[in-house]
Amino acid sequence: MNDCPAGLDIDTQCVNTIRTLSMDAIQKANSGHPGAPMGLAPAAYVLWTRFLKHNPQNPDWADRDRFVLSGGHASMLLYSLLYLTGYGLTLDDIKNFRQWGSKTPGHPEFGHTTGVETTTGPLGQGFTNAVGMAIAERHLAALFNRPGHEIVSHNTFVICGDGDMMEGITSEAASLAGHLGLSKLICLYDDNRISIEGKTDITFTEDVTMRFAAYNWQVITVKDGNDLEEIGNAVEAAIKETGKPSLIRLRTHIAFGSPNKQDTADAHGAPLGEEEIRLTKQCLGCGPDEQFCVPEKVLAHYQASTQKGAESEKQWKDLFETYVNQFPELAAQWNAMMSGAYETDWAAALPDFADSSGPIATRGASGTVLNAAADKLPSLIGGSADLAPSNKTIINSASDFQKDNYSGRNIRFGVREHAMGGILNGMSLHKGLRPFGGTFLVFADYMRPAIRLAALMNQPVIYVFTHDSVAVGEDGPTHQPVEHLTSLRMIPNLTVIRPADATETAAAWQYAIESTDAPTALILSRQKLAVIDRSQYPASGLLKNGAYVLADSDRTPEVILIASGSEVGISLEAFATLSEKGVAARVVSMPSWELFDKMPADYKNSVLPPDVKARVAVEAGIPMGWEKYTGDRGAIIGISTFGASAPGDTVLKNFGFTADNIVETALKLL
Repeated sequence: MNDCPAGLDIDTQCVNTIRTLSMDAIQKANSGHPGAPMGLAPAAYVLWTRFLKHNPQNPDWADRDRFVLSGGHASMLLYSLLYLTGYGLTLDDIKNFRQWGSKTPGHPEFGHTTGVETTTGPLGQGFTNAVGMAIAERHLAALFNRPGHEIVSHNTFVICGDGDMMEGITSEAASLAGHLGLSKLICLYDDNRISIEGKTDITFTEDVTMRFAAYNWQVITVKDGNDLEEIGNAVEAAIKETGKPSLIRLRTHIAFGSPNKQDTADAHGAPLGEEEIRLTKQCLGCGPDEQFCVPEKVLAHYQASTQKGAESEKQWKDLFETYVNQFPELAAQWNAMMSGAYETDWAAALPDFADSSGPIATRGASGTVLNAAADKLPSLIGGSADLAPSNKTIINSASDFQKDNYSGRNIRFGVREHAMGGILNGMSLHKGLRPFGGTFLVFADYMRPAIRLAALMNQPVIYVFTHDSVAVGEDGPTHQPVEHLTSLRMIPNLTVIRPADATETAAAWQYAIESTDAPTALILSRQKLAVIDRSQYPASGLLKNGAYVLADSDRTPEVILIASGSEVGISLEAFATLSEKGVAARVVSMPSWELFDKMPADYKNSVLPPDVKARVAVEAGIPMGWEKYTGDRGAIIGISTFGASAPGDTVLKNFGFTADNIVETALKLL
């Protein structure tokens, strides 16, 4: 470490240290995005040292402010701040930027680097996660705060850029945030007017401030992104706003200080080059030949500014102690929800569909199960993308989450599937809540990037995807999912469950709620399905194994029928016909590939004996992937085209989903 250059005040030195660390790390890695960290350094410095309520010694403090860097390509801005403020990163970690095993990967990754609140990089996702965090804060505040005891009161800050503003998910999320009046949400918009292809005026000429004002946001403009006092005044005004979220538009300069690359697209996604870095450091008043220079005074200043974080947490702990004494039941509930623990025997409250009077659509069974669980689990909260009546995702005993009622548990996401996915991630990352969201399975494509990030971050979000096959019927191929099951199964760490009936649906919900390190997608039928007689076909509790023997011959099976969802019922019909014909058959219900694949080999071989080569897989979707269960000598009854508009039963019949076709296919194999 070296002394600060002469003639520069401590604020300027602190800002420039972020710039030089970013330049040097990216140059050493020969990869990265130096422009945004250099332009945003003043705003980040002001926010982190003067306003952000955080304690580096306890990064998981429940009432900390959340900070999200939505433009994750500017990761060196965040890593510089985490290093300088004492989150455990070392200078060697900074030097190891973007390298194998590094704590400083190319884009921030939740769970990988202490202090990173969410994985960002796909533009717009971080902004939307921040909306979810702000929703979680307001809901928990409504549940737990009492006069004189505000144990939940923190802000969510997000930095985004022009690219974030172009993404549709940002528009969706900003619209909902404004409608909900999320005043604890504050966005700093890096208006540097540069994107990868050049100046943004080649594609992006709208008035962003007017757009956000129309969304019901407070909009504050900072004309000089290097003016620390102007930035501070804007943040202070945003914090004081109590009725709207705030957008602070910062006019910044990408790669500020670079004599040849400032305000150019060249500085966006490539190192500046050694000579340009030397010239830039001269312009900034820094030692041109010093690399990874962090003056002692700068480090001391940053870490002194975070001392107040420890003091803030101590004050909160003192407040919580009095809260425990005055509101012991609420305090116990708070601790349970924040830890993810369930003190009630909630699973015992789940319905038993054994005595059902008739067929039940699994979407209907799902709604019944959700309500039974929600009555016992106050952390369950969510809704649908304007499809709650169809998805059956309404919590009947709860009210709507609205700006005048943040205690509500039914979130009306509107026709905003992508934003819903990102918001659910933010709510989950905040901690304290178990969010769920519903839409038609065919529209899972609209929210796929958010689902992928939930899986990447190990967030236990629950997706309720209904109208699961061509059995949707008259709405036709635009609304009939064909490739979607396989597409979702391709996402690592996502558990996909397609239950065969109401009983399996209850077990699927139980698994989803008990899962703590991965998202779960429940794939549910629109049409009614017979409730399988568990006195005749037991073992429904084995859903957690992914697949189990549902019906079996008293002899070694000659053919195995494997199915999921609504096709299990017709496979049972085929089983009965094969049995009448003297064929020893077995029916395997396989609601989840992922769960079955995790089982020990002995179990998998007991369900699908290797020596039984005649196997028929039956699922109303594309056949891809089923061959790993049917083998080379098996057959797959699936759909390799789009669907058709007709009554659901007619569509299924014409695509070959009948007991007769299954029997015929099995006999051909034999």
